Amino acid sequence: MTSKLFSRVALVVVLLTATVSLVNAQDSDKDKGTKLSDASCRHLPGYAELKAAIEKATADETSGLNNHMWATIVDRDGIVCAVAFSGENRGTQWPGSRVISAQKANTANAFSLDPSSNSNGSGQPAGLALSTANLYSAVQPGGSLFGLQESNPVAERVAYRPEGSSLLYGTAHDPMKGDKIGGVNVFGGGLALYAKGHVIVGGVGVSGDTSCADHNIAWRVRNFLNLDHLAAGDGLPAVAGPASLFAGDPTHPDNIIFDITPNPAGGTGTSGSGFGHPPCLNSSGSSSLPAVRP
Repeated sequence: MTSKLFSRVALVVVLLTATVSLVNAQDSDKDKGTKLSDASCRHLPGYAELKAAIEKATADETSGLNNHMWATIVDRDGIVCAVAFSGENRGTQWPGSRVISAQKANTANAFSLDPSSNSNGSGQPAGLALSTANLYSAVQPGGSLFGLQESNPVAERVAYRPEGSSLLYGTAHDPMKGDKIGGVNVFGGGLALYAKGHVIVGGVGVSGDTSCADHNIAWRVRNFLNLDHLAAGDGLPAVAGPASLFAGDPTHPDNIIFDITPNPAGGTGTSGSGFGHPPCLNSSGSSSLPAVRP
């Protein structure tokens, strides 16, 4: 009897040891993957550049609630490259907006294209830039993209990593950095990033105020980072976007569009372009944002 008991205990110890070894191996692989992910962000603005841009863009904004902001950059694969805030510490802007900013960056990157998308008769020859503000109307009940916001859930373990200290939120070592955050957001504050040659390299997301102010601030952040190369030039046609296609604004192709009229039957109203966004408290300034670069 004693011999059998010892045998069972020994088996349990062996199984536990094997499990721990497997978990350690997975953690080791995860660490290696994070280092590779960090390398993929090498050609994008880092923490210091994003921090400076979000501070300046927030200070320049006069619409909305005058709140401090969160900002996130993701690369073309949706990997978080940098997270920053404009205030004195992580608690001086809405804490919930940290993950929302990452979600917005992921969305704008995930649903925008550059000219390389065009091949074999399919794709967008000039590219197509969609801001998160452009998605609002299409995802409402009855809209052509209804349910889109449920399609790519936020990676909760990345957003709220248990071993990642909250003290690191919004710093150069934010726990989201180096991982795919996922998520789809469908109101203002997310923009795709276009390098010279109209090459899409990722997305930027901003959150912390009204969604209209978020859009304006994200637009300025993109401009300050010199990643708004969507205009025609150097033999390239302009990258298309809803505002250039349906609102007559080629200098701001993925700008927010205010064209929603009340629906007599109730609900959220009707967008003439299909890409409209509702106005926000103290909305202003989107028509005078900097023009995109060639």
